Amino acid sequence: MKRLLATGLLSSLLTLPAWAAINAGDTAPDFTTQASMNGKSFTYALKDALKKGPVVVYFYPSAYTGGCNLQAHTFSINKEKFDAVGATIVGVSLDSIKRLNDFSADPDYCAGKFAVASDADGSIAKSYQLNIRPAKEDAKDTRGIVIGHDMAERTTFIVTPDGKVAATVGGVTPDENVKQSLAAVEKLKTGK
Repeated sequence: MKRLLATGLLSSLLTLPAWAAINAGDTAPDFTTQASMNGKSFTYALKDALKKGPVVVYFYPSAYTGGCNLQAHTFSINKEKFDAVGATIVGVSLDSIKRLNDFSADPDYCAGKFAVASDADGSIAKSYQLNIRPAKEDAKDTRGIVIGHDMAERTTFIVTPDGKVAATVGGVTPDENVKQSLAAVEKLKTGK
C-alpha cells in the first residue's frame, strides 16, 4: 500500500511543470509577436486569439528536434478535436521566424494547422516564468542544422477567454502533453 501511495505521489509530481510559476487561476501574460502559419509570417496577439475561445499556449524547446517534432505532429493530427471544443493552439519557442516558417508548413509536423510563434529573445517564456537553458554550442536539429538559440522548457498553459490560466501541463512526454492539454480544454467545454 505504501509503495502504491509513493508511486502515485511520484507520478503526480512528474506531471507538474519543472519550474513554471504560472499556475491555474493566475493571469496569463499577454504577448504579441511574429508567428508563422503554413509558412507565412504574421503578427500574433494572444488577446486577439482569446476573443475566439480558450487558447492552448504550448512552449517547446526547438523546432526540428525529436520531442518537439512529435509534439507538433500530435497537435496537428488532433487539431480537429481542439476545434470541436472551440480551442486554438499556438506553439511558442525561441526559434527565429525563418525556422518557424519552415516548421509551420512542414507536413510531418505542424502541417499548416496551427500557429507557431517566435520568442527569439525569450521574453515571453520568461513572462510565464519558465526555465530557459542554452543549447549546446554544436547542437544540431533533425535536419543537421545548428540550432543556435536558447531553449525554454516544455510546458503548456490552457488560457481561458478572460485571460486566466485554467491548467498548466508540464513534466510529461510530448505526446502526453498534447493528451493532457486536450483533456483540459474538453473539461472547460463540458464543465466536468
